[in-house]
Amino acid sequence: MNNLDKQYHKLLEDILDIGVDKMDRTGTGTLSVFGRQITHNMSDGFPLLTTKKMAFKTMMLELKWFLKGDTNIKYLVDNGCNIWNGDAYKAYCKAHPSEYYDDMFSQKEFINEIKTDDEFAKNWGNLGPIYGKQWRHWEVNEPKEILRTENVTWPYEPNPHTYQQRVGTFKFKQIDQIQNLINDLKTNPDSRRLMVSAWNVGELSQMTLPPCHYGFQVYTRELSLSERFTWFGNNGGSHMHHDFIEQEMGEYNVPTRSLSLMWNQRSVDTFLGLPFNIASYGLLLELLAKEVNMIAGGLIGNLGDTHLYLNHIEQAEEQLDRVPFELPKLKLSNVDILSGEFKAELVGYKHHPKIKASLSN
Repeated sequence: MNNLDKQYHKLLEDILDIGVDKMDRTGTGTLSVFGRQITHNMSDGFPLLTTKKMAFKTMMLELKWFLKGDTNIKYLVDNGCNIWNGDAYKAYCKAHPSEYYDDMFSQKEFINEIKTDDEFAKNWGNLGPIYGKQWRHWEVNEPKEILRTENVTWPYEPNPHTYQQRVGTFKFKQIDQIQNLINDLKTNPDSRRLMVSAWNVGELSQMTLPPCHYGFQVYTRELSLSERFTWFGNNGGSHMHHDFIEQEMGEYNVPTRSLSLMWNQRSVDTFLGLPFNIASYGLLLELLAKEVNMIAGGLIGNLGDTHLYLNHIEQAEEQLDRVPFELPKLKLSNVDILSGEFKAELVGYKHHPKIKASLSN
């Protein structure tokens, strides 16, 4: 059994064995545990579960959407990705309560309007300042121009006094966390500040859904000559003795560092969401590594409230009865991470059939 499926199966068993009953915002109910971790070495294969068929294209489209800095579902809908449809429709219904509106769209009609009417999509397809906005356009308010300083009198007892107040204008500055991360990886790879956050406290109330996976950190280390030699040989290089190919490895720009990624997740839908999250951050790690010419190393997920929805228990038990296959490999090409464009292909993805389960939102 590959180690990723093994860990995932143990997590399912853990929740089924000792999970506590908890209600949740969806009203479905869960079995829940707290404080778990998933780890994976990317050299063992791409982290895509094999005991059920995973929607790799859907996961890839969502990651592209994040990297583009987009928050409107139109891009996803136009490309056949429907995982955020329910959240957008829920926001639309909240703004159009049925007791006041007789012409409410069904969710199917709503999504068709998103596809066909750009103005409607602009007004109702946006999910607020979620992942893409925070990754690429985090806003801060900074002084633009201080016009003058005024003396202001506070006349009230018990402490009447005069103080100075600055009067001026302010502007919004946008911070591109992904661009900054790439720059720092290239110029200061040993920094302990290589982080990206989606948890903007000042904008949580504007989000259709606050981020479940709320931040990630990366870590790099130097590779040994032996590790570089092995990588070179596995990627079409010479298999001559170390002494003869060190210069050749330099000429072919063989990576000198390994890159690892750790993400933090406050809320974990273990059956539907977690396998998706593992693969998504695995893909992000591979993209970042390729962008800065490093080798993808370790992938770590720190999991907070880790739960099974009550309507997913039968499906989890079905998955536990399945024997995993070997993990697939990933081939990347045409990577332009800052534009959110790349091609990704799975090689050797052998899997069991899909297991259907309802999305709780």
